Amino acid sequence: MSILITGATGYIGSHICIELLSSNSDIVMLDNFTNSKENVLKRIEEISNKTLKFYNVDLLDLNDLNRVFEENIIQGVIHLAGYKSVSESVSNPLKYYINNVGGLLNLCKVMEKHNVRNMVFSSSATVYGLNNPSPLTENMALSSTNPYGNTKLVCEQILNDMHISNNTWSIDILRYFNPIGAHESGKIGDDPSGIPNNLMPYITKVAAGKLPKLLVYGGDYNTKDGTGVRDYIHVVDLAKGHIVALNKNLNSKGVSIYNLGTGKGFSVLEVISSFEEASSIFIPYEIVDRRKGDIDECFADPSKAWMDLKWRAEKDLKTMCLDSWRWENNNSLG
Repeated sequence: MSILITGATGYIGSHICIELLSSNSDIVMLDNFTNSKENVLKRIEEISNKTLKFYNVDLLDLNDLNRVFEENIIQGVIHLAGYKSVSESVSNPLKYYINNVGGLLNLCKVMEKHNVRNMVFSSSATVYGLNNPSPLTENMALSSTNPYGNTKLVCEQILNDMHISNNTWSIDILRYFNPIGAHESGKIGDDPSGIPNNLMPYITKVAAGKLPKLLVYGGDYNTKDGTGVRDYIHVVDLAKGHIVALNKNLNSKGVSIYNLGTGKGFSVLEVISSFEEASSIFIPYEIVDRRKGDIDECFADPSKAWMDLKWRAEKDLKTMCLDSWRWENNNSLG
């Protein structure tokens, strides 16, 4: 009996695979390298000392996806695969709806065919929209301001409808906050191409001299120092959250929703300062105009995950900065 991980070679997927392999779980990895690189497989093998079973498959290819289920006994699925750039989703919404929603529909179709009804789904705090006050709780009203967020909302609704239609489905929806950091080995981490959309890889590329300075989007928010406040969670803590959710999922039915965050908010300037302290490297920055749709602060109430799963984030911001810098420093070419 194996666990299938879609998007397995991505930033979050690779860390989840390592956690599963370290617990001696049998896994099947699926990705199409749209947002990742093939050398991640070698890195995971080096860290885990395990032989991997991997399929280069696109979820939009129904025949190839069906073959994965025919060739393996799949017990449950951790579904991570999807496009994730807010700005790209605004400029090319059709790409996001076809891939993110279409991929989930194909996956559910094949799971139903093979009588596999256990799924842990990667969602996002973006589904809380602009009007909910932090800390954010799972029962708040949902909305989105961009196509990427809309795809997460649609996918969550599809999964709820799947359970309504057949109550043998067991679905855990995990709403991520802001994953940063890297594996302590320095062998896998966040490796975006071009100018990063997210803060930490932007900081590390400036620290490495790959970019001249950090652009801070907005300095007039209603926060402690005028810059946006977010809930940053170490990617390894996030990965461990998937494992406890999966263990619960395989022994229950129904739909459960959990925030995966620390419950603490840090401003952009606080993250810069923490990174400078951890790395002893000065980070030049310039405050520029806000990005459309950004809000003052966004951080989780993670208490439900603790009550139900006995999971909480353990790594602090300094560790996140140290691990991010170790990854960047060890992998100048990605």
